Amino acid sequence: MGQQNALPCSEADCPSLSVVVPAYNEEGRLADTLPAMYSYLKEHYFPFELLVVDDGSTDHTPAIVQQFAQQHPEVRLISYQPNRGKGHAVRTGVLQAQGEWVLFSDADLATPIEELTRLAEKLREGYDIAIASRAAMGAQLVVRQPWYRELAGRSFNLMVQLLAVPGIHDTQCGFKLFRQQAAREIFSRCEENGFSFDIEVLHVAQRLGYRIAEVPVRWMHREGSKVRLLRDAVRMFLALLRITRRHQALRAVAREPRQVP
Repeated sequence: MGQQNALPCSEADCPSLSVVVPAYNEEGRLADTLPAMYSYLKEHYFPFELLVVDDGSTDHTPAIVQQFAQQHPEVRLISYQPNRGKGHAVRTGVLQAQGEWVLFSDADLATPIEELTRLAEKLREGYDIAIASRAAMGAQLVVRQPWYRELAGRSFNLMVQLLAVPGIHDTQCGFKLFRQQAAREIFSRCEENGFSFDIEVLHVAQRLGYRIAEVPVRWMHREGSKVRLLRDAVRMFLALLRITRRHQALRAVAREPRQVP
C-alpha cells in the first residue's frame, strides 16, 4: 500500500486523536506496546485511532498487528513493501490520519504514552505542534544513552540549529503531536525518508510559521536503535543541506494562537 491522503470522515465519526506508530521489524516490541498504548488511549482520548505503519518488515510485525486489530477496531495496519525508511512510514500514517490531533510515537515507547498529557496541554494553550524533548529543562532521563551517543547527539543538534531548526534543542525524540491541519500541510511538503525526516518536518513548520512547543518528558533509552553513528552522521549532514535547499522558497505566515476549551 503506497502513500495516500486520508479519506474524509463525517464529523461524528472522526476520532479526536490519531496515533501513528512506524514499525520496521518490531515483532519483539509490539506485543507489549500495542496493549499499553490502547489501554491508555481508550481511557483518556476516546474516540481515537491507532495506525501502525509496517515499513516493509521481514519478520512477524504485520501478523502481530493484524491479530491485535481483530479484537480492537480502533487499530489499523498500513503495510507496504519494500522498506522505505522511518520518514516514509510516518508520513504515510500522518497523511491517512483522521484525528483532530495527530501524534507519532516510536514503537519502543522510550517516551511513555502517558507523556502525551504534557504535549496535549501545549496544544490546548494554542500551540500548533508540541514535541517531546530530552534536552528541555525538567526532562527526566530515567535510562540514559551511552555517553558517546549523548555527545554525538549534542554535537549534531548544534549543527541542526545552525543550519535548519534554530531554537529547538531536541529534534530527534520520536514523540510529536500536531494539529491535523498543521500535520497535513507540513508532511505533504516533506520528502525525507530516513531519520532526518524529523528535521525536515520542524524546518518546514518553522518556515510556515507554526508555533512549536518543546516539552520536557520522561524518557528511557531502549536498546535496539537502528541509527548507526558514523554511517548516519554523514547521511544526516547531507540531508541537512538537501532540506534547506528544498524549502528555501517557503515563507512564514503570521498565525494567531488558538485556544482549545
